[in-house]
Amino acid sequence: MKVCIVGLGAIGGLLAGRLGRRPGPDRIELSALARGATLAAVRQHGLRLHTAQGPVAVPLQVSDDAAALGVQDLVILAVKGPALAGVADAVHAMCGPQTRVLTAMNGVPWWFFDGLPGPCAGLALESVDPGGRLRRLIPASQVVGCVVHLSASTPAPGVVRHANGNGLIIGRPAGGRDGDVEAWARRLGEAGFVVTVSERIQRELWFKLFGNMTTNPISALTGATTDRILDDPLVRGFCSAVMREAQALGAAFGIPIDEPPEARHAVTRRLGSFKTSMLQDLEAGRPLELDALLGATREIAGHLGLATPSIDALFGLARLMARERGLYPPAA
Repeated sequence: MKVCIVGLGAIGGLLAGRLGRRPGPDRIELSALARGATLAAVRQHGLRLHTAQGPVAVPLQVSDDAAALGVQDLVILAVKGPALAGVADAVHAMCGPQTRVLTAMNGVPWWFFDGLPGPCAGLALESVDPGGRLRRLIPASQVVGCVVHLSASTPAPGVVRHANGNGLIIGRPAGGRDGDVEAWARRLGEAGFVVTVSERIQRELWFKLFGNMTTNPISALTGATTDRILDDPLVRGFCSAVMREAQALGAAFGIPIDEPPEARHAVTRRLGSFKTSMLQDLEAGRPLELDALLGATREIAGHLGLATPSIDALFGLARLMARERGLYPPAA
C-alpha cells in the first residue's frame, strides 16, 4: 500500500507520524509531499513527533516532486483551504484509476454536494473551487471525506505535537459503505486513531462546521482563546445567531441539526482554553481559510435564497481584517 501525505502541518504531520509507526501485517510505503523548511527539516531529522512517552523521529520519504513519488493507493490531503489550488496538480499526478484521496480539511469542500440529494444536488461552489478546477483534477468519485476531531500543533518545521483527541470520521461523498473505506478505517485505527465510518459524511462535515465557523474567525478577529470567546455573553450570543442561520441552511438542503447552539457551546467550553487553528495561522502570518468556513456558507445561502445577516457580518469583518494583513486575496 502506497500512501502519500500532502501537507505536513499539524494534522498531516500527526497522520504521517502515526502511520509511520503503525504496526500491522500489511506494510504501508509512506511518503509526503513537502516544500521549503519542512522538506529540509524532515530530510535532515525525520519527522519529529512528540508523544506521551517523549519525542521520536519517524523516518519518512519526502519530496517536492509528485512525479518522483509516483502513483499512490491513498493520498491524504491535509492542507489548509488557501493552499489547495497550489497542490491540486500534484495530487492529480499521484492518482491512478484506483487511487483514493482522503480530504482531512476544515469547512465545506468542493465535492460537498456531489452525491447529496436535495435542492443543492451537484452544486459547484465557486468560493472554494473557482472555475471547477478541483472537480476536474480530484473528482468526487475518488474522494474519501474525513472529519478530524483532534488538535495538534507544529512548533517548528517538521515537528508535530499532539494536544488532544484522536477521532476521525470518514466516508464517501456518494454515501453508503464499501470495503475500500472500511479497510482504510482499519489501517488508521491500527495507527492509534479512533475511526468511525459514516454513511453520510456531509452530515458530519456540516455538524463540525456548525461548531467552528464562529470560534475560528472570532478568535482571529479578537486574539482570544475559545474560553474567553464563550465566556463573554454578547459574543456567545452572536455565535448562537450565526449557528442558527447555519441550522436553517442545513435544514433547507437536507442536513438538519437538532442540537441548540448553547449545548454546542457547552461542549466546546469543556475543552478549556486553547487557540483555534485560525488564530494560530494568523499569528504565524499564514493565509486564513475563510472561504471554506464562511464564503461557501454564504454561497449556499444565495443558492437557496435565504438571508444570513450574522454570517455575512462575520465574514465581512474577518475578510477585511485578513486583507489588511495580506492574509486573504485583495478585492477584485
